[in-house]
Amino acid sequence: MNIIKLNATESTNSFLKDLSVNSDISNYTVVVTDKQTSGRGQMNTKWISEDKKNLLCSIYVRFHNLKIHNQVYLNFAIAIAIREALVTFNLPNLTIKWPNDILSGKKKVCGILIENILKGNTIDASIIGIGINVNQEVFPDDIPNASSIKNTTGSEYQIEEVLSEVVKKIEEKVFLLSTEEFKTLEEEYHKVLYKKNIPSMFKDTEDVVFMGKILKVNTSNGQLLIELPDETVKSFHLKEVTFISS
Repeated sequence: MNIIKLNATESTNSFLKDLSVNSDISNYTVVVTDKQTSGRGQMNTKWISEDKKNLLCSIYVRFHNLKIHNQVYLNFAIAIAIREALVTFNLPNLTIKWPNDILSGKKKVCGILIENILKGNTIDASIIGIGINVNQEVFPDDIPNASSIKNTTGSEYQIEEVLSEVVKKIEEKVFLLSTEEFKTLEEEYHKVLYKKNIPSMFKDTEDVVFMGKILKVNTSNGQLLIELPDETVKSFHLKEVTFISS
């Protein structure tokens, strides 16, 4: 593992992407920073983090013959890996909130942003951006559902220790991708999918509120399948549906 440490950068994903374009970098190169000035989350949302308190990193992972149509399994693998890494730090009730936020109870402790580098009909490599709230204790009022390892467990951890565990688990799950053990990844993901088979309230993009229960993630397109009270099943892309109660 080659680690590049930065005091500050706009975005570790952007830095690593530029590096991969302009130089030949080794598999599992990691860029880690104390501070991000323009951290990004899913669908161009911002990732806000207190300086030197959290793990802010991006990992370059190269693949061999991972077809684009199997990219949902890449998402499964990374989310499962990071959840398993966090288990070692004694966080309770760890689940994956679709597509890949990691929750402890009802609080978000980790966000993931995967950006793929394509070659023909395959994913040649991925830049996996990870933000884990490690030792931060106070969060902005506009993100009331955020928490950290320290807030949840009462213990402070070395950020380097968290990074080491995360990379180790990602290597394990990426190996399952390389051996095409897709069914295993699908089962592991759905076993810890937040609110699966539990009636919940949702809101769609037109602000229509409805009751439903999550059935699964469609492995052909990554959409979330929600069963409605009349037993019909509706599918949703990212950001097309949100929880309004938890």
